[in-house]
Amino acid sequence: MDSQTAVATQTAHDASMAGRLKPNSLGVLGILFFVLSAQAPLTGIAGAVPIAIAIGNGAGAPAAYLAAGIIILLFSVGFVAMGRHVVDAGAFYTYIGKGLGRSAGSGSAAVALFAYCAVQACMYGLYGSIMSGLVEHHTGAHVAWWVWALVTMAIVQVLGASGIEMGAKILAVFVLAEFSILIAFALVTLFKGGGPEGLGLTDSFSPSAALQGAPGVALMFAVASMFGFEATAIYGEEAREPHKTVPRATYLSVAVITGFFAFASWMLVSAHGASQATAEAGKALESGDAAAFVFAPIAAQFGGWVSDVLPILLATSLFAGLLAFHNSANRYLFSLGREGLLPHGLTALNRRHSPWVAGAVQTAIAVLLVVPFAVLGKDPVLTLFSWFSGVAVLGIMLLYFLTSVSVIVFFRRSGADTRRWNTLIAPVLGALGIAGAIWLIIANFTTLIGGDRTTALWLQATVPVVLILGVVAARLTRSRAATTD
Repeated sequence: MDSQTAVATQTAHDASMAGRLKPNSLGVLGILFFVLSAQAPLTGIAGAVPIAIAIGNGAGAPAAYLAAGIIILLFSVGFVAMGRHVVDAGAFYTYIGKGLGRSAGSGSAAVALFAYCAVQACMYGLYGSIMSGLVEHHTGAHVAWWVWALVTMAIVQVLGASGIEMGAKILAVFVLAEFSILIAFALVTLFKGGGPEGLGLTDSFSPSAALQGAPGVALMFAVASMFGFEATAIYGEEAREPHKTVPRATYLSVAVITGFFAFASWMLVSAHGASQATAEAGKALESGDAAAFVFAPIAAQFGGWVSDVLPILLATSLFAGLLAFHNSANRYLFSLGREGLLPHGLTALNRRHSPWVAGAVQTAIAVLLVVPFAVLGKDPVLTLFSWFSGVAVLGIMLLYFLTSVSVIVFFRRSGADTRRWNTLIAPVLGALGIAGAIWLIIANFTTLIGGDRTTALWLQATVPVVLILGVVAARLTRSRAATTD
């Protein structure tokens, strides 16, 4: 009798879990690690900070990171308010659809999927290049960048299918390693009183410092560096007590990301000296090794061994980001399959309740995006990385804006939450800030991708085209469904 009861209970449990991702798998820290991994902290610092300083507002770049954090924090207030009423792996798609309608939601889903796949593809280009250089430096053997990219795609696919807990554990190790060395450098520099010109607090955070040079360019790169925090909502279905866990993880991630980038960039400026930082960053860019602006003062602080360790940590930073974006993209595919906008087969789960079919499809998309650059012999950094990163940033910022508008419309229409700050004032302010950031991204897109004007225009056009295709696909799907009924 007991065994029959147990079997019946298990059968009921399995039935209730059908078509669902594994619940109660992630706490606040688990989600936070996925978000921070998507940031690829060392990549953001070593890649974006030197550019923001050299061609942006110089020593005032840390203030741009602070301003970007405030914009994202305002956006997060409405984002979290919506999350209390919607728990779904589709995040943007579901949120935008709730306020602006199913067609707008479907279009945004297409943009989100496109952006996540694009950012992962661009990271494969940079990762492959770094791995190729590392192996050649240490062994003398030259292995093409695309070989490392393809091998890593297979590894990411296996880890992604192994379940969300396994992914969180792997990411935790990599994130802690890169965070530790950067924070250690920043703290030591702070406690030593800064570099040759002192801490230079006013040189980095005063209004005059923040507005010098081209502050718009610096803000653009600062906003781009925070891309990925919205993954907190994507994992809501797998979170423990999502109505509490997701809001806490969202606010914590925004605070940590903002504080980390502002503090680390400030200490880098201080280490070089506020009056010399712009010139030093420019020299690093001209040499073709922007990371030298970051690695040199850290090595000076801790010793030459850092010069060998940091490139390895940069590679693991990118690997962590690849795994994080793989998990985000396959959950979008899973959600769209469950909603009937894509084939239902994408909802297939393995015994670990991981969307393995969606993961395999996402990996196939990554292959299709990366292989043409390898076949054509394109530089993986100057083309694949720079082009797709620009497209991804533009796409995600559009989704931020649409989500803010949707939050306002949804709560005005439903009255589900009457808190004006959470559902109107903060979302309006966030939408205005994001609209400004989008304008800056478009105005400086050629600089962002490092290409020419014609290439920039073609790449920018992909975002609205994907949005329109998503809307059209949703309407055709509904028309076929209505005809079938």
